[in-house]
Amino acid sequence: MRVADLLPNVTGSYPKDFLRLLNIVDNQQKTNGFDSTNLLWSAYQYSKENHEGQTRKSGRPYFEHCLSVAQLLAEWNMDLNTIISGILHDCIEDTNSTFEEISKEFGYEVAELVEGVTKLGGIEFDSRREKQAENLMKMFLSMAKDLRVVIIKFADRLHNMRTIEYLPLIKQRRITVETRDVYSPLAHRLGMFAIKSELDNLVLSVLEPKAYKEIEKLLKSTGGKRKRTLKEISDPIEKQMVKYNIDYTRKTRLKSHASIHNKMVSREKPFDEIYDIFALRILVKNVAQCYTVLGLIHQVFTPVHERFKDFIATPKINGYQSLHTTVIAPSGKMVEIQLRTEEMDQTAEIGVAAHWRYKEGEKRGELDRHVQWLRDMVAILSDESADPGEFMNLLKIDLFQNEVFVFTPAGDLVQLPAGSTPIDFAYDVHTEVGHHCLSAKIDGSMVPLNTELKSGQTVEVITSDSQLPSAAWLKFARTTKARTHIRRFHRRSQKEESGKLGKEMLEKSLRRMKMVERLKELTSQPELAGFFDVEAMMVAIGSGQTTVREVLRKAFPKVTETDYQEAKERISFLDFARRGARGVSIQGIDNILINFGKCCNPIPGDQIVGFVTRGRGVTVHRAECQNLPIMSESSDRFLEVEWDAPKKTEFLSQLTVVAEDRKGYLKDVTEAISALNVNITSVDIKVQDAIASCVIVVSVSNVRRLNTVIRRLENLTGTITVRRST
Repeated sequence: MRVADLLPNVTGSYPKDFLRLLNIVDNQQKTNGFDSTNLLWSAYQYSKENHEGQTRKSGRPYFEHCLSVAQLLAEWNMDLNTIISGILHDCIEDTNSTFEEISKEFGYEVAELVEGVTKLGGIEFDSRREKQAENLMKMFLSMAKDLRVVIIKFADRLHNMRTIEYLPLIKQRRITVETRDVYSPLAHRLGMFAIKSELDNLVLSVLEPKAYKEIEKLLKSTGGKRKRTLKEISDPIEKQMVKYNIDYTRKTRLKSHASIHNKMVSREKPFDEIYDIFALRILVKNVAQCYTVLGLIHQVFTPVHERFKDFIATPKINGYQSLHTTVIAPSGKMVEIQLRTEEMDQTAEIGVAAHWRYKEGEKRGELDRHVQWLRDMVAILSDESADPGEFMNLLKIDLFQNEVFVFTPAGDLVQLPAGSTPIDFAYDVHTEVGHHCLSAKIDGSMVPLNTELKSGQTVEVITSDSQLPSAAWLKFARTTKARTHIRRFHRRSQKEESGKLGKEMLEKSLRRMKMVERLKELTSQPELAGFFDVEAMMVAIGSGQTTVREVLRKAFPKVTETDYQEAKERISFLDFARRGARGVSIQGIDNILINFGKCCNPIPGDQIVGFVTRGRGVTVHRAECQNLPIMSESSDRFLEVEWDAPKKTEFLSQLTVVAEDRKGYLKDVTEAISALNVNITSVDIKVQDAIASCVIVVSVSNVRRLNTVIRRLENLTGTITVRRST
């Protein structure tokens, strides 16, 4: 190590790489005092000494990576402690440094950030096991109490992707897939578009190098045309700016290779038909000038009205603000023009990081608004029953959806993903408003709760204390917040319902066995049956996890087999119900007793509904079954159910056939059904006044198979009608 590296105050010289970092900090942070220089220099020395002798796969000193991460953080306008943490981010993981040592040298805040980054790096990702991706996201959101931990990790990942060519191919793919599935969507959600764009390009260059090189070649070959189009658009704008004395900065944005590739694949369009490969960006001093310049541009060029978007009046959820307009150039080409202020441009490039320096000042509220999504995710994942699969679905799909902007009756703006419904709106306002949402009005008119919201609408939620979340809401709720709270409510309801059912079953069985006195023993000492508390025991019985017989046998082993005989019929029925009800799932509820209504014998393919039968769990009926109670009178007892039957599962169904009485008709019926390889369980036929009435029970796998049987019977000579019995 050079003397100049250790003693800059003596020699008057700092290393060039340190001076580059210091220069970025001074320009971005406007802190050129003695303290910032000394702190940065101490961190520089500490990291360089601890990483001494370590090299990367490229053969370069490992410390260069640490310094590059710090430089990225400085360029992103991060505070001094975050930049120092970037220099030190690998010290705990890769050197002998400790949390306590870093805390003593650089402060507790820096040590916390470094330790947070270390923990985030502790999970490896394998594209063949998506579960690991889910765990990684849970780590991101549960560990990142300080958002700066994630931002440091972004800088670390970006530099690693820039130098990924030195790694083995297998490791390249693993890191790239993780970047594609985790880091890129998260950067998008935090408004870090410049970072996301570069990450996407790097991902494409690794996973599909041929496609990347082809797009690179096409962009180079069409560069001349773009320059000519840009000139015929920018020159008239320049004249207008001079005429009206408006100061502005002109930039051009080239669409990322990855974005071009995605558009070519998803829309099946050739490169020549993608008109928004580049956009002209105009930066002005304030919002008023944005709208002024917009008017001037529309005076000169013909706008494409359906392509106009005002993200200044209605910013995106991640904080993005800009005016977008598409105009027709003199050559006939469509060109997108973006109008924004310098501050909006910085937010668009580095997202939430652009506001970090204001975190203790007047713009703290603006930062809070931008990271509210992250806080909501932390709250959702803090629930022990949170579904990581649902969260991963949000990460991969919902993050890329457009937003809709609707208003409360008081005029407050609410931003939701496209496709959201009044249910999502209600839960966004408040969890209790969502739970008790009875109906909704859009622009003063009553609408169904599954109505998709459109931007500009005013939404009013009508609540009722008697209304509770329905599992059916999950079919049209879009936001993770709404879906999570609906599921959480039904898990609690399911537990309560199973507990009541279990208690009722236990009491009935003990009365039938003339062992009522045992109830007090069981409720006072549930550990006799192997349970920690009474509630757990009742829930286990009610949900079918155990039987009354098993509980009694475990709690009172001296009870003879004879004592169970009177309860045998009830127990056998429960076991049969569990066996027979396989193939049905109840939305939002698991492990509850299910049986089929014998009145209508539903089979896969039928529209079905579940009805909570007191003491017997849930009975599944066909939707048109006449034995169902009136919905309006028992709405709280109806549940959404769906078929989930294995292919080979068979169900009994009853047919009533009316036909002219003739010789051999029954023989033709049985042969027709047998030819379809359908089993006949029973046949009952009666004849009166030359009309035969035949009741046939067949075993089929689904309603389509049953309809085939019905059509075959209808084609028999003499058949009058064939219908399913109810």
